[in-house]
Formats: sequence, structure tokens, C-alpha cells
Amino acid sequence: MRFDPMERVNLGISAGAVAASLVLASPLFAASLALGAALEALNFRALRSAAGRLFAGDLGMGKAWLAVFGARFAMLTVAIGYALHAGAHPIGLTLGLSTMLPAAVAGAWLQRPPVGHPEPGPPPDDPSWDHWNPWLAREVEPREDED
Repeated sequence: MRFDPMERVNLGISAGAVAASLVLASPLFAASLALGAALEALNFRALRSAAGRLFAGDLGMGKAWLAVFGARFAMLTVAIGYALHAGAHPIGLTLGLSTMLPAAVAGAWLQRPPVGHPEPGPPPDDPSWDHWNPWLAREVEPREDED
């Protein structure tokens, strides 16, 4: 099974959180956190796969894709309800379900493009500034009365 870099960051954060909660909290809290992290990892993997197919144009089913999207959240809701009914610690489960947020921030920071050095702009008295809007970073559109 091949993991996306964002999934690997999430797996590391989740494993660290479970290990820390096992040391600092009860085994029930750690198991609830692990269950929440597993549910959220499965949900993220399915969401990423479906979004990749959608943006690639591989989904010709339109409404069926939307139905599967909704069904996945319904199954997630049922799984969370069943876990709480079975005695999972609610805070541990919530923390486990929330590990994707710091993983997304950390993964985006780790996968950021390299910082380059921008080319120097034209001198301030260059007439090309009359045709360029530096605030919008694009050429100025001619006004209707100038046409």
C-alpha cells in the first residue's frame, strides 16, 4: 500500500499522540484516540482518492459520486456513534478524529515549494508601469472610454 506524503505525516502525528496518551492517560483514552485516528485516516484516504479522480476528470458519474460522498459521511457518523455507545472516551475519540488538521498544516509546510529569489522589477520611472497593476500583479485592462 502506497501512502501519500500527507498521510505519512498524519500517521506519524497519530502514532505519537497514541503513544503519548498511553503514557499520560488511561488505556481507554489511548484506544479511543487510536480508533478516532483510524477513522479519520480512512476518511481522508477516501476523500483524497475521490478528489483526485474528480479533478482528473475520471468521474463521469456526477450524482453517483455525490451519493458516495454523502454515504461515506453517514458511515463515519454511524461509526462514531457506535464507538461512543460501546464506551469510547469522547475526548480521546475527538482528538483522534482531529489529527488530520495539524498533519495538514505540517504536511503543507514540509511540501512547500522552494523559496526563490524574484527577478528585479523595472526601475520606478520605467513607462511599462503605466501598463501594469502591481497590486493585482497583472496588466491594466483598458477603460471603455480609451477603446
